[in-house]
Amino acid sequence: MKVKVQSIHFDADRKLLQFVEEKVDKLAQFYEAIIESEVFLRIDKSDVKGNKIAEIRIATPGKTLFAKEQCKTFEEATDNAVEALRKQITKHKEKQRGD
Repeated sequence: MKVKVQSIHFDADRKLLQFVEEKVDKLAQFYEAIIESEVFLRIDKSDVKGNKIAEIRIATPGKTLFAKEQCKTFEEATDNAVEALRKQITKHKEKQRGD
């Protein structure tokens, strides 16, 4: 699976990019048919402490899955978005099998 990570209006360090890629790559364990994924990291302009946003879009045959989370850190936001996508993948697979 190909993972594209884009940091919007800031330069993400190598450690953060590697963390995000590893987390998103783990989704392939739950669904082998993932074609590609895109991750957008951005900082909300508000002064709220939880201003780090991670958006993840996953392309699968016939369906695109999406999750967006906002937290205090990019790592936490990524973890939450990956967990939300894992649940979506599970539901998608059940629908395909007709369970």
